[in-house]
This record gives sequence, C-alpha cells and structure tokens, in this order.
Amino acid sequence: MRSNPKYDLSSPPPESWLPARRFALSVVGPIERFMHVEAASGLVLLFAAAVALIWANSGFGESYETLWHAPFQIGLGNWVFEQSLHFWINDFLMAIFFFVVGLEIKREVVEGALSSIRRAALPIAAAVGGMVVPAGIFLAFNAGGPAQHAWGVPMATDIAFAVGVLTLLGKRVPPTLRILLLALAIIDDIGAILVIALFYSSGLQPDALVIVGVGILGILVLTSVGVRPGLLWAVPFIIVWSGMLQLGVHPTIAGVIVGLMVPVKSWFGRDKFLAVARSALDEFQQRAAKSDYDERELVEPLNLLAQARREALSPAKRIESVLHPYVAFVIMPLFALANAGVHVAGISMEQAGAMTALIGIVLGLSAGKTLGIVAFSWGAVRLGLSSLPPGVTWRSLFVVGAAGGIGFTMAIFIAELAFTDPTLLAAGKLAVLIGTGLSAAIALGSGHLFLSRPGDDDTGVTESDVESSEEYWTGKPDPVREGIRARFT
Repeated sequence: MRSNPKYDLSSPPPESWLPARRFALSVVGPIERFMHVEAASGLVLLFAAAVALIWANSGFGESYETLWHAPFQIGLGNWVFEQSLHFWINDFLMAIFFFVVGLEIKREVVEGALSSIRRAALPIAAAVGGMVVPAGIFLAFNAGGPAQHAWGVPMATDIAFAVGVLTLLGKRVPPTLRILLLALAIIDDIGAILVIALFYSSGLQPDALVIVGVGILGILVLTSVGVRPGLLWAVPFIIVWSGMLQLGVHPTIAGVIVGLMVPVKSWFGRDKFLAVARSALDEFQQRAAKSDYDERELVEPLNLLAQARREALSPAKRIESVLHPYVAFVIMPLFALANAGVHVAGISMEQAGAMTALIGIVLGLSAGKTLGIVAFSWGAVRLGLSSLPPGVTWRSLFVVGAAGGIGFTMAIFIAELAFTDPTLLAAGKLAVLIGTGLSAAIALGSGHLFLSRPGDDDTGVTESDVESSEEYWTGKPDPVREGIRARFT
C-alpha cells in the first residue's frame, strides 16, 4: 500500500492488530497489482477454463456435474424460488455481465467511438463481417443437419480475452488498433444480444410484458425524481429480470435494457466537483476548528463531499468502474468454471451433427472471423464509407481480425442456448475452446510478424499516433493534453 509522505496511511487504523494487518496487506497487495494488469482478467478466465477442463476429465469428473446441478434456492416465507447453481450463474450473474455490456454500449454510442457515423462505419462494417461470414461458414457445414440452429455460436467475440491477447503484444499495438477492437467487440456484443433475444429465446408469454414494463417504469420514475443509479436500482432490475424470465426471452437481456437506461452524463462534472468539494472541506475545517466540536457536526460536510465525489463522474462510468472487477474476476471466471468443463472422452463424433458442428465452429472462429472483419472493412474503405484510423494498416487489421475470433465467454454462452442435445453441446464447447485457442495463437503470431516495436521502423507507435488516435475516435483533441501543450509553447 502506498502512503502519502505527509500523511502516513500505512499505519494501522485504531483497534486493528498490526501483525494481522501486515499479513493481510502482504496477501492483498500482489492481488491488487495483478488486477491492474490489463491482461489479468483474460489470464484468470484462461485459468478457470483450464481448471474446469482438468476437473471434468479427471477422476473427480462426476463431482463437477454434481456441483453445478446442485439446487440453490432463495425465498421469503412461503415463497421459494429454486434453481440449479448452473442456472444462477448463467442466467442471473451473467445478467450483471450484460448490464456492464449495456453500459459500455451506451457510453460508446453517446460519447465514444460509435458517436459519429463516420467513425463508427469501420467497426460496424468489421463487426458485421465478423458475424455474417462465421455464421455462413457454420451453415455451409451444418445446413439441414441437427446442429444448424447453432449458427450463432461462432459469431461472438470475447472482449476480455481479445484485449488480453493484444496486451501481450505490448507497445507494438497502436492505440487506434486497440480502440478499433473494443468498438468492434461492442458492436459484436450488440449483434449477439439481438441473436439471443430473437433466435435463442423460448416461446413468448405476452402477459409477462406487464412485469417487464413495471420494472422499466420503476427506473423511469427513479430517474425523473432524481434518484441516481445505486442499490435502489436493484429493485427494478430484478423486476425486469424476472419479467424476462417469464416472458421467454433470455433473462440476461434484462441487464442490457437496464444498462442502456443508466445516464451517461455527470451531474457535477469537474468544475462543480471542485467547487463543492472545496466548500465542504472549508466547512469541515471551520467546524473541526472549534475547541468543543462534536464529531456529529462533521457528518454534513462529509456527506456533501461524498456526494461531490459520487457525482463527479457520470453514473455509467462510476458503476462500470465499480462492477468491472467483480465481472472480470468473479462472474466471468465462475461462468468459465461452470461451463468449460467438457468431458472429452464422452464426446462421440459418430453422432449426427457432432463433427460438422465442431468443424463449423472452429473454422468460423479461427478463419471466418478474420476473413469477415478484413473483407468487410476493405469494402467499407473502398466504398468511401470510412477510412483506416491513423497507425492502422491492413496487416494490423488482420491481427484484429484474428483476435476477433477469440469467442470464449459469449460463444459458450450461446452454445448453451443453441444445443439441446448434451453430446452436441459438448462438441460445441470443445470447438469453441479449440477455435479460441487457434485464434489467440494466430493473433499473437501475426502480431509479432506484422506489428513493429516502437523504434524498429517508422510503423511503430509514436506520440503522434496516440494524439491522432484520440482525435480520430473522439472527433476532438484531448483537452488536458492541449492545455499542457499551450503552457509550454
């Protein structure tokens, strides 16, 4: 733990035991440093998938299935809702994952890389190609067969894994290339969400729309009376989730709906935060300066300071920053642990559709994604709909295409919905793991081959690339950088 040289924050708080605190810090410190590594969530996800595979294929494989199908219930009085542990992870916890996806989508549409048609054209074209071509390749092998309904599996991109792979390439990756992958993956998520809602939901129960409407109305009421997003929003979130569950649409879509309703504009912003914070600190100082002050008198200025801190950022950014560690290091690894455990010896490729499903998914992810992303991007540029961002070449776009084939989390999620036959589901999951592994290897190999380190030649990442990246994706120069430049020029 770092401490301010003026105020020693490393000293133990009152009533704590110094040896116990030192031990806790020695454990927590390395974990915190690891979590700040950009590729960390992808590595944790990979570890969880490896554990699941080893566990399912070990002598304790039966316990793997037993654990995830164990009943888990919540209830109050006579009302009890019981489902398997697998359900709570895939249908409830993943709704929180989709909630964060909804926040990212709205933020990018309002103020990010998707806020301008001109800037959004390239990632939209790339994402559409990265969905259409893999689905086409899958159907080429499976049309008319028992696995044809699973055409959506190879369409998905796993943001955490893909970004993690690009991070392993270090400074070879231009900033615009990283942002392009993020924007592409977000649009890919929108496509996956639509596919899940339209093609992988059960028969609709229109009466449940009333429940969904009540939840959405609750959010609108909270927003209109000025209740900022927080724990109170969990109530309408659960109402929308339960309505989606009864409606027949996959309940994780509730996360996207609520995420899209979170405001993306801050209330205070930078200037008002500074003014309110200074006022609160001045009031705190005046009250604390009294010789006979009561600590309860300090609550009001401290509450005002807490409000200023909370409202300095938009609710979307604040909630995303709070939930991201839990999603990246708890929910997604749990999902991997509960779903990646494929019993390889139990897969029979002689069953109708198993081999073609495996080939279609593997080729769709490892080849179709790259082909679709590069080809549709080329078409968008050729037609004059967009241009390549600064620092991005067609060779580096190939790297993005390969990384787009890393479909792990979302691909397995869609496979769970698409395959009803256990053998086909196992073959589909195995195919996702193989296709993801091949795509990661291709992305890393092509990245080392096609991307240059800064200083190797004139294609390396330079300061001008960073500045051009900011201006390309936001449409304006970074104000902080411009202010610093103005002072020294």
